[in-house]
Amino acid sequence: MDSNTSRPVPRAKTGSALLDWISNTSMFLLQMERRIDPFIHPAFDAVLREPLARLTTALINLQRKDEGLKISEERALPNEEVNLEAIITTFKQQMSELWKPGGFERGGNTKTHGIVRAEFIVHDDLPPAFRKGIFAVRRSYPAWVRFAGPGPYVTPDIDDVGFMSISIKLMDVPGAKLMDEEKFTQDMFGVSTPTFVTPDTYANARLQEWSLKNASLFHFVYFKRPHVLDLIMQGLYIKTQSSSFEAPYFSCVPYLMGEGQAMQYSFWPMSNNKTPIPRLPFRPPDDYLRNAMVAALDQGEVELDVRVQLQTDPHLMPIENAGVLWPERLSPRVSVATLRIPKQKFNSREQMAFAKRLSYNPWHCIAEHRPLGNQSRARRRVYYELSKFRHDMNKVPHYEPDGSETFPLS
Repeated sequence: MDSNTSRPVPRAKTGSALLDWISNTSMFLLQMERRIDPFIHPAFDAVLREPLARLTTALINLQRKDEGLKISEERALPNEEVNLEAIITTFKQQMSELWKPGGFERGGNTKTHGIVRAEFIVHDDLPPAFRKGIFAVRRSYPAWVRFAGPGPYVTPDIDDVGFMSISIKLMDVPGAKLMDEEKFTQDMFGVSTPTFVTPDTYANARLQEWSLKNASLFHFVYFKRPHVLDLIMQGLYIKTQSSSFEAPYFSCVPYLMGEGQAMQYSFWPMSNNKTPIPRLPFRPPDDYLRNAMVAALDQGEVELDVRVQLQTDPHLMPIENAGVLWPERLSPRVSVATLRIPKQKFNSREQMAFAKRLSYNPWHCIAEHRPLGNQSRARRRVYYELSKFRHDMNKVPHYEPDGSETFPLS
């Protein structure tokens, strides 16, 4: 069976029958809620989501100390290297348990909904603060864009947690790169929640421990080290998704916007269309999100608005805590580019398999957009080592695309 073929979420294996039952029952109830979620979530989003997000952010900030950092200033956390090693080790163990050689998938953002051609078009007449790096002049970059599910599993779309991701590989990007394994690319990332699932690498290492047991819930609610506010923030934004093209995506972690200035970026659908999810409240097709992408690109192009938010308050818009929502009242998101996905066929077996050949890493970038913060410092090695591990297991060498790749239409 193709490793990107959906299969059920594995049962919890915590070593405790009670904890296993709680985890499995919670997952079952979430999956049942996902089938009625589209009938209730729009009203919730319109009335309650933003006020609750502001309240949750305020409660998170009450627990934080102002460290007196400057704009774009980083500060290493204790035991970063220990946490980094733990994350890599746990991911590799989980990948080895889930996949067989020749069919290894990514450790996170695992299920490929689609990999599509696109162009990244920088706007004219940006304010000076935004004319840095890839945004310095108006131009267009070719891109390969991968839309994916949450991971670490490959499940029917209705059975995941309601979270999606986007990975963008810009090509023909001039200038020296911070990782020399690719010479002409700039990689960008986003997820459908505006804050990261963990605030830092210490928490990330603990989450991976529970994920290995197929019981991630207990990372958030386990009484010894709870992360209830992080769970609430994620819960405000995860939902039953209608299409990979119909959700915003957020970088969650900061990057340089030229020396001395930090930013976060996001991608926003430019159409208000919402694809009906087939068969609800009964079971939709396993890959209905991919089907929605196919239908949309059969009809015409899809565009996403690329927005940048500059850091203006080092405490309320932190570099080292990815669980804090940067408030727009302090710094609005400014439109800087358009991600245009032209009408196309993308779901051939060969093009879907092409996604496995690609390695995305935030450190595939020019110095003007260096990733910032402990999560990004960890990502350099985590993404590199897990990508190499996956490619070695599949006997697929590293490949840097240039946009000239072609595939059969079906």
